[in-house]
Amino acid sequence: MLEDCKTAQERWGGVHRLIDHWLEERHEMLVAFMDLYEACEIDCEAVPKERIDRFNELLMDYISAGHFEIYPQLREEAKAFDDREALAVAEKLLSRLERSTEMALEFENEFSTPVRCQHFASRLPAWLTRLQKGMTERFALEDEFIERLHASHSPPPASEAAPQATL
Repeated sequence: MLEDCKTAQERWGGVHRLIDHWLEERHEMLVAFMDLYEACEIDCEAVPKERIDRFNELLMDYISAGHFEIYPQLREEAKAFDDREALAVAEKLLSRLERSTEMALEFENEFSTPVRCQHFASRLPAWLTRLQKGMTERFALEDEFIERLHASHSPPPASEAAPQATL
């Protein structure tokens, strides 16, 4: 998952500062996920709530930025280019993204208080496995949407540009 995140940044880095920042947030969230996952492998009953909270905060920030900043911006770009195909893809992808959003909100609720963390500590490994699968699918969907817009709305490479008239 972490390697896929780096690949996405390399592919679309510089397309837009907002997207670049969002991909950095994705990377930071994945680092916190791996930290939590490793701590859980050692002793899930002893994982400090601070680690869960750190990951949860980054996860919620990432998902919120997607829903309230990135996705609307990408849809606006498609509208600006009158790209109905991209808008149709966006609607399809956004409905599929809802599943992982709901899963993240369930996780946040399950581990929201110290008492709940202690009570549900044995569920943490299963939750992390579930989140890993859901977020991997989410990243693929998000990357597909970014790639679709980037390919459609970027100027062609210099080698494909129309030849310039010489005097």
